[in-house]
Amino acid sequence: MTPIIGMLILGFGGHARSVADVALASGITQLCFIDANAKPGESFCSFPVKVSVDFELPEDWSVVPAAGDNKKRIEQCEWVIQQGWHLATLIAPSATIGVGSQIGEGTFIAHHAHIGPMASVGRGCIINTGAMVEHECVVGDYNHISVGAVVAGRSRIGDRCFLGAGSTVIDGLRVTDDVMLGAGACANRNLEKAGTYVGVPAKFLGPKH
Repeated sequence: MTPIIGMLILGFGGHARSVADVALASGITQLCFIDANAKPGESFCSFPVKVSVDFELPEDWSVVPAAGDNKKRIEQCEWVIQQGWHLATLIAPSATIGVGSQIGEGTFIAHHAHIGPMASVGRGCIINTGAMVEHECVVGDYNHISVGAVVAGRSRIGDRCFLGAGSTVIDGLRVTDDVMLGAGACANRNLEKAGTYVGVPAKFLGPKH
């Protein structure tokens, strides 16, 4: 296998810069951002931002989706697959990955995040800074587990969910697809209906915003 030295980062928002930070910490030496809304001459730490891919992707480069929004990240992943490229999985050196855990392609695990033993994280997810997915949890595809959020042991998270900063899912619970759990909220029961939940304990607010 060709060693990866470069990374194509899709997007140039705040999350994309966090992705770049982890990439550099992981030993990646070359970066290029792709963002249709990029301004002429924009850069990050001297690395270019382009509005489109105007070069052939080298064999020693990988591609990572870097939209914080789940819907946009799904579109990015689908576009990468259409190009015939491989979705990179990027894990910060400071993250801890438990024995027997599985991490899907296109997933980003940020600084000081923790994935417990025998846990599973699906495709295109974000496990953000300091977030915890504990032992034997199952996290589906295209989820964003935000900064400092905790998914306690043996819980199951569906697809396309957003768990806000500092939120908690108590151990052994199930969260269905398309749930938004607000910042600081605590789910102490199964969340069986798609939509937005806030508060302690978490209460249903309405359709997902």
